[in-house]
Formats: sequence, structure tokens, C-alpha cells
Amino acid sequence: MLSDIEISRQSPRLPIAEVAAQLGIAAAHLHPHGHYKGKLDLALLHHAPAREPGKLVLVSAITPTPLGEGKTVTTIGLSMGLNHIGQPSIATIRQPSLGPVFGVKGGAAGGGMAQVVPMEEMNLHLTGDFHALTAAHNLASAALDARLFHERKLGDQFSARTGLARLDIDPANILWPRTLDMNDRALRHLTLGQGGAADGVERPDRFVITAASELMAILALARDLKDLRARIGRIQLALDQRGQPITAEQLEVAGAMTVLLKDALKPTLMQTTEQTPVLVHAGPFANIAHGNSSVIADRMALGLADYVVTEAGFGSDMGLEKFFNIKYRQSGLPPACVVLVATVRGLKANSGLLDIRPGQPLPASLQGEDLPTLTAGCANLAWHIHNARRYGVPVVVAINRFPTDSDAELALLEEAARQAGACGVALSRAFTDGGAGAADLAHAVVAACKQPSEVRLLYPDEMSLAAKLATLVECGYGGRGVTLSDKARQQLARLSAEGQDHLPVCMAKTPLSISHDPARKGVPTDFEVPIEEVKLCAGAAFVYALAGPIMTMPGLGSLPAYRHIDINDDGDIVGLS
Repeated sequence: MLSDIEISRQSPRLPIAEVAAQLGIAAAHLHPHGHYKGKLDLALLHHAPAREPGKLVLVSAITPTPLGEGKTVTTIGLSMGLNHIGQPSIATIRQPSLGPVFGVKGGAAGGGMAQVVPMEEMNLHLTGDFHALTAAHNLASAALDARLFHERKLGDQFSARTGLARLDIDPANILWPRTLDMNDRALRHLTLGQGGAADGVERPDRFVITAASELMAILALARDLKDLRARIGRIQLALDQRGQPITAEQLEVAGAMTVLLKDALKPTLMQTTEQTPVLVHAGPFANIAHGNSSVIADRMALGLADYVVTEAGFGSDMGLEKFFNIKYRQSGLPPACVVLVATVRGLKANSGLLDIRPGQPLPASLQGEDLPTLTAGCANLAWHIHNARRYGVPVVVAINRFPTDSDAELALLEEAARQAGACGVALSRAFTDGGAGAADLAHAVVAACKQPSEVRLLYPDEMSLAAKLATLVECGYGGRGVTLSDKARQQLARLSAEGQDHLPVCMAKTPLSISHDPARKGVPTDFEVPIEEVKLCAGAAFVYALAGPIMTMPGLGSLPAYRHIDINDDGDIVGLS
């Protein structure tokens, strides 16, 4: 089979103006960036073609494994499959980060016959949103250090000389790191201002990857430009000497940050290998943030198509849970059904019976039929089906087929899914056959979307943050609750005193297990989740809890993906897939 980038280059594609015209988008609302991508004006939120709103379909998965389950392939393939059977559809997905592209994945736009094209443009820069967000984030960092420097330098004369009130920033309590859209472990911990008094105040600092910036979560949750501006103003950048928060509004930098994000707030319109429209927007982490595409992209797409297929990060215990308890809470856009992606080999890996290690040969069980191991792994699938159904929407299981799957294994998996409560099960061959390969899945999704549904959330707004964390573990994961460190207990008390109990919680934990421990496979029970620290994202309007060490600045491995990426004499990029 051809590589992803070869398929991308050989696939037929339409000028982006034609893709927009087929959706009924007026030329005035499309801002092209080259031939095959363009920004959509926010006016479309209020001036979309007159039609009934579409149905939102949320794609999630079993517990992820290093083998890959093909969730993005399924998301793109399902949107193509819906169009293939005559159901107008749009996919809304996150924008890839350059860090994983050059570090681990290579391309991150789907794969095979189910991908966004041109894949080079999708993966490299796109329309510059990540760069704009990086600049806006670092503007706040620079403004904060500049204010700290000038207040120290001028001392008691600061207000008289500038006309500004002193903020009295505590350099030991600066909450806002710097950011970079690249994997660079050397920036996890550093010291600033070492050159002397003229170079600023010496203090410790750190970098996070751009996808981990609170600004990225804000971009994905904002309803419009006004809401974006208000959220940025609420960001807490530091504490003062009395322990009170200093916001971007108080630093008078919120307006300038918003200016840098004006165009980044507009989703980018692209297309798949079969010219199915795709809105690409935002890219928040799925551990310290909600891991979904933007509210604006979803709203816009729902006004343009009968079905909108969007994707949640990681498994249903992570991205799906956060979609409902954070994103849905803020957007009010309910999914009509959930699609859970599962694979035979992924469920075998979740059985806990196999020894799978990076760099080592795969166990024989993954290369051939092994019904007992698959049976054990199906407990993980059943848990995720039950977890998705708890939110009150019908569940369809998409079996992403691999060549090593036997007919007996596929039959066993399908029966296990139905027994666990899935209202539909379908094989997906979108990777090899595009929309036609996802037609059965599309029919199952259309049928599921006709079933009655009513979203149920895990906890009410008025519940305390501590109780929300306990409920998430007990009801959301099947554990025994949380163990709070002294630091976390103090932070929760402070947040409660500040009136933040109404916010939803975002658990930052490993995606490799339903529990907090990546070694616990299948369906762990009888565990408590240790909460080491709790942090407020005032602009994004959620609180995230750190269940162990969470990496917000990845590092490059010993064999990074960038080694294979190059450009030939004709200007064509090679090695990206």
C-alpha cells in the first residue's frame, strides 16, 4: 500500500472555495490560505445557511495502547462514510502539534485512505494558529517579568513615575510558564535573569508545550471573540506578596493577547481524501485540559451539515469524560451518539496477559488468533461501553480491522460489544477503503442517532471540588476515591474560599489505564487516586488535578521522527508519514 503522504498527493481534491460553496458558505465568509485550506469567518455562527442543526457524533476509544487504535482514522473515515451513504457530514478535529509530529508520530492527520489533505499542510504550521497562540502566551510571560523588573527597579517611585498601581508580584509564585510548540526536555526547569540587574529578576521558570497552555484550552472553549477576550482577562498569571491572584486584566495585557488570537479563533476548513469537509481547530492536551476540538468549530459545523463527527482525546475515561463534564457543560452541545473505537490487538494488549515493551518484538498473540487473551481483554471494552452509556447517549462500537484479525476473533469481539450494551457494532475498513469501508459504521451511527438520549453528567455544579474529584474516581473510574496530599488539601480549601467550587474538574492522569497507574491494565478495581496538586484555569473555567507526575513538556526520543523528514530538489516533503 502507498504511504500516507503518497496517498495524500494522489487523492483528488477541490479548491477550498468549491468545498465552501458546496456547504453553502458565501465567498465573503471564507479567507483562503493557498489553494486547499481557508479560515471561516465567525459571522458564520450567526449567518449559516438556514437548516435544521445537525447531529453531533463523539468518537472515543478503549484504553489506548502503544499499538494504536486508529481513532483519528475512524473519525475521518466515519465522516466520509456518512457522506458515502448520502448523509452530509463534516469532521471537526484538533490541529496536530509540531512536537509529536517531529518527535514521535510523523503525520497526525488520519492515515491511509482516511486522512485530511494536503497532509503536509495539515501537519506543518497549517494557518499559523499554534504560532499565534505561542506568541500571545509568551507576551503575557514577557509582560509579567517586565512589570516585576520595573517595580523592583523603581521601588517606591514606580507609581509616581508610571501612573500605575503596584502589583507587588511574588517571584516565588509566578503561575504562568513560557511555551514552545516543540518537544524540548531541557526547558522543563530553568533559571531566568542570570545576567545581572539589567537582565531582569533572577527566578526559576519552566516551559510547557503550546498544546498544554491554558490559552489553548481557552481557544477551544470560547464561544466567540467577546468570550475569548473575557476569558483571557481572567487568567491568573501570578500571586502578589499577600497571596492574592494577579490576572491578565490587571497586568493590562489581556487585550493585546486577544489581538494576537483574533484570526486563530477562526476554524480552518480543509477536506479529506474524498473531499469530505473538515474543520481543524485548536489542540488542547487531553490530560491537563479537555482534549477536544473547539466549541466554535462544532457550532459552525452543526449549522452546515446533517452530521458532525468529532473526536475526544485518549480513551473514554479521559477525553470522553472531559467532553461531557467540561466541554458540554460550557457549550450546551450534546452528542447524539458515541462511537467507541476498538481493535482486536488493542484489547489483547489490555488483557494484562501480554508483555509488551518498546523496542521488543511483539508477542505471538498479537500476530495470530488468540481467543482466550482477547476474551480477557474484552472486559476493558465492556467497561468503556458502560462508561459511555452512563452519560445517557447510545453507543456504537467501531471495530477497526487489521489484517492479522481472524474471523473468529472479530465475531467474539462483536458479540462481547453487544452483550455489554452497544446498540450497534460495525467493522471499519476506512484505512484501506475510505468512505466505502466505513459505510456499515455510518449506517449504525445513523440508526443510533435516532434513539432517544438525554445527557447525564457525573456531578452537579454546586458540589464541592473535593467531592467532584471523589465522584469522578468512584463513579467515573470505579475506584475507591482520592487521597489528597497536604498541598492539594490546602489548594482546594483556598479555591473553595475564592468561590471556585462551581467549576468542573479535569483529572490529569495516565491515559494508559483507567486508574492512575499505567501498569494496571484491563478493568482495575480497589484503587485510590493520589492527588498531588490542584491548579485553577480561571480563563478556561475548570480546575485540574495532578494524579502523579504529568509531562507538559515532552522530550525527544533517541530515534525521533524528524530524522526521516526532508525535502527533495522539487520542493516535495518526504518522510512525514
